[in-house]
Amino acid sequence: MDTDDNARVRSPDDLNPPGGAHAGAAAVRPSDAAPASAPGTADTAMPVSPYGGKPGGGLQFPPYYRPTPSVRSRINYFPGSEVLGENEMRISFVGSCPFPPRRDQAGTCIMVELGNGDRFFFDFGPGCVKNILAMGVPVPEINDIFITHLHVDHYHDLSYLLPFSAWAGRWKQPLRVTGPSGRTADLGTRAMVAGMKQMLKWHLEAFDACPIGDGYEIEVNEFDWKDENGVCYDKNGVTIRHWRRSHAKDGASAYRLDWNGLSFVWTGDGRPDELTAKYAQGADVFVTETQPDLARLNLYKYGLPEFLYNYTVDIHHTPTYAAGYLMKQVNPRCAMVTHIAFDNDTLNETSADIRAYWDGLFLYGAPDVVVVNVTSDAIWHREAALPGFAGQSLPKPTLLFGDPLPATGQGVVPQPRLPREQQQEQLTRDLEIDPHKYYPPDVYREPLTKLPDPEEVDLLEMARVMGIDLSKLKK
Repeated sequence: MDTDDNARVRSPDDLNPPGGAHAGAAAVRPSDAAPASAPGTADTAMPVSPYGGKPGGGLQFPPYYRPTPSVRSRINYFPGSEVLGENEMRISFVGSCPFPPRRDQAGTCIMVELGNGDRFFFDFGPGCVKNILAMGVPVPEINDIFITHLHVDHYHDLSYLLPFSAWAGRWKQPLRVTGPSGRTADLGTRAMVAGMKQMLKWHLEAFDACPIGDGYEIEVNEFDWKDENGVCYDKNGVTIRHWRRSHAKDGASAYRLDWNGLSFVWTGDGRPDELTAKYAQGADVFVTETQPDLARLNLYKYGLPEFLYNYTVDIHHTPTYAAGYLMKQVNPRCAMVTHIAFDNDTLNETSADIRAYWDGLFLYGAPDVVVVNVTSDAIWHREAALPGFAGQSLPKPTLLFGDPLPATGQGVVPQPRLPREQQQEQLTRDLEIDPHKYYPPDVYREPLTKLPDPEEVDLLEMARVMGIDLSKLKK
């Protein structure tokens, strides 16, 4: 086998299970394979691979656990270095923690990118935006956000994203948010968004002194939380369905995305349930939240009373034993857990609990920026190597200035809707220090306090400075 890190694995025969029991690796699931008989008696039976293992292959890795065609580095994902295959899905855990957040774990958020160019975000927990930007996603292109429920650890960075993405160039399209209704209108996603905009009123008006355009518009798609397996998105060959989850309060949902023969499920938070076992059946990648059944250790470590931990888990969450049981019912090609404190001292126990029921491919969607590439015949799991400093990536010019781009080559910037002269007393501005006092004379520039109308951007010059192919920009 070629050992070059950039070479592609081409399904060698030694990756297939004994006897060639299947035509393609994608067909193999734990329940499908016929593992070899374990040696010894029932009292001394040894574990075996559900896929029909071979020496050096481990007990859980299927023949399709190998790099997908787009993978350049098999060890790490370097944002911006790989073009996703046209029949490929990439799942990135850009947030993986419940509470409290950690330095290496932001609030839960899963980014799903498809080979057709579509991108989706499932939940949008606090701190996820910094990881999304580090993954090379331009600010105005962070959109199509699907919220499982309205606990703040699953949507809080919406309030961070809205005003700054409008300022950063999301001038011509709404922020698209999908989520469940509640038992009453004031408990649904639409009401949450309205309340968030009220909370942001000072911020939004202050930023209205900048070019904002239509950037504050939010397109809310609120679906009925009681609708079983209802469709909440159907566009460009992508279908996303939802169903209710038991999470202490009505109005929590799970999602399943299907595209091009590939499928991804995110359960969101909730108790193990029959609907998830039914509607997540046979997913390529099945992701559930889980909490370890370790109340005694939490008492020792944090002084948290056992009853408080157990009570919280037993009305809200999926214990690790139940996660494994649910995986067995769903029988995915790959089962994962996220929304979990990634503690080295308890990971072995979490794995052991899940392995009590699930013996197929199991991976952790934590800590942050775990990346999983998926095709019909391969699944590969890495961590992203993120830069210590991540600035904004340049968004598509068509997103900023319209599609097609202006024939004149001049992009028009929106005018401020509420200039500072309408928001601020003249006395406050009079108290500003004269710039001549702090600017060296040879670099002094006159402060720009009012934009020309129209304010235009020379797109070709911008492309030249940024090193963009001018011929592509002209199209």
